Amino acid sequence: MRRNRMILLAILVVLAIPVMMGVAFGSGEAGDAAAEAVKKDFGWLSIIPPVLAIGMALVTRQVVVALLLGVYCGSLIITGNPGSAFLRVGDTYLVGALADESHAAILLFSSILGGMVGVLSRSGATEGVVRWLTTRVAGRRGGQASTVVMGTIIFFDDYANTLLVGSTMRPWTDRLKISREKLAYLVDSTAAPVATVAVISTWVGFEVGLIQEAMSRLGPDTNAYTFFLQTIPYSYYPLLTLLFVYLIAFTGRDFGPMRSAERRAYHEGHVLRPGARPASDAPQPDDELAAGYGGEAASPLLAGIPILSVILTTALGIYFNGRQAALAAGTGNPTLRDALNHADSFAVLTWAALIGATLAVVLVVGSRRLTLMDAMDGFMDGVKAMVIAVTILLLAWSLSAICDGLGTANYLVDVSRQVLSARLLPMVVFILAAAVSFATGTSWGTMAILMPLVYPLGHQLPLDAGLPAATALHIHLAAVSAVLAGAVFGDHCSPISDTTILSSLASGSDHVDHVKTQMPYALTVAGISALCGYLPVGFGVSPWVSLGLGVAGVVLVIWRVGKTVHD
Repeated sequence: MRRNRMILLAILVVLAIPVMMGVAFGSGEAGDAAAEAVKKDFGWLSIIPPVLAIGMALVTRQVVVALLLGVYCGSLIITGNPGSAFLRVGDTYLVGALADESHAAILLFSSILGGMVGVLSRSGATEGVVRWLTTRVAGRRGGQASTVVMGTIIFFDDYANTLLVGSTMRPWTDRLKISREKLAYLVDSTAAPVATVAVISTWVGFEVGLIQEAMSRLGPDTNAYTFFLQTIPYSYYPLLTLLFVYLIAFTGRDFGPMRSAERRAYHEGHVLRPGARPASDAPQPDDELAAGYGGEAASPLLAGIPILSVILTTALGIYFNGRQAALAAGTGNPTLRDALNHADSFAVLTWAALIGATLAVVLVVGSRRLTLMDAMDGFMDGVKAMVIAVTILLLAWSLSAICDGLGTANYLVDVSRQVLSARLLPMVVFILAAAVSFATGTSWGTMAILMPLVYPLGHQLPLDAGLPAATALHIHLAAVSAVLAGAVFGDHCSPISDTTILSSLASGSDHVDHVKTQMPYALTVAGISALCGYLPVGFGVSPWVSLGLGVAGVVLVIWRVGKTVHD
């Protein structure tokens, strides 16, 4: 009943938008003229759509409705006409989200990989992996630790990391009575945080490209990749997040909503909250097929080979595709960094999914565990399991386009400029990047917006303040790293982030439950990163000392606040 009232209240807020626009821009013909004149500067109105969507999703748990209202609200602000706004939701924003080549590649990759998981699940091949793992790693802590380690190993791309680890480990963690919310957190926390600090990944290629572009505007001929490597010790949020998730997994300690979810799974056997709506749920294996052809259990290689093929195809494909593109662009003898900078990761992910799904079908049919018809039925079941997540992704991308059209990120940047100072710059930039990424749901978009502004600011502001050269360098490196780290925070826990959505999808978790249980952990690490890392470094404290303070803070929180499911 309360949720219904919240939805009705949100609808009233949306319908009141034209009135607010009249107040902001005037009314009648004069108002139309004013709106036209400032159509690229909507001011405080630009933050209403993401705030409405995120707030509604968290309160009502109706993610699709919340996102749809956010998109319509933004469309209404832009068009100023309720009827036109409704039509633009469909013919402009949803179509635009689907027509984008990179978005289409993600949807295709996710759907095909879901089909592969469906084939492996239907044939009992996933069950074979679970049985193999059971003989080698025991207990809930072992299951969590293995998930984290697997997520760390697949460091080269966050999408591949999320979908492979979540779908592979889900049957096993279910058997161990680990909640889906916990699995989604473990998967999400070893995706973007790993990819952004790995020396080779699709993220690093993008980050180095942004740094190189910002460098070129200042004139000095500096190696962008070397500069990026220097920023890694200042990447407090990604590094401390990895430490946090490893400690959570290995100690079995939790707190807040996550501990409640874990106690429910352990004591009641419900890996999902009663009444939860998982973003996807892979089909269960047929009991007879799970026993295997001839009564034998499925070999773990039946699932292991397709999964390994996806990993290897992605890793090798990124290198060779990027190298070929670099050569075509005129780069002689491309290095690994050149290959990463030029690689089309979305195309490579599509190749990997196709190869993995094809191998899965060939292996299960060739081993006589399924007929070709049964294998294709399993594939389609796996694709169908992705429908909810695909819908959420399309709406999230549409909302991101709305935020771009309204200038949400630019508004937040303009507001934050009022509190910028040399010593506070790293902490302010981290908070700003986190806010922009959380509100817009796009980490790469956040980096692309802020890096051209922050890089020269980090270089010039400390010099203008007359700070010592060593302190100025600390601030410059920390400010650039804060852009990347803040963007990871939003990507890590925003309800409208594609990586967060894919984590819910791969883990079969209710999306809102995933966000609500992960948020306290993410905010805890973000707070420690800001207070122990980005604040002290602005006053000349060594990044290693700041990192040590952050490590101590993380350990103290988990040790003092965290409890096991037995406590």
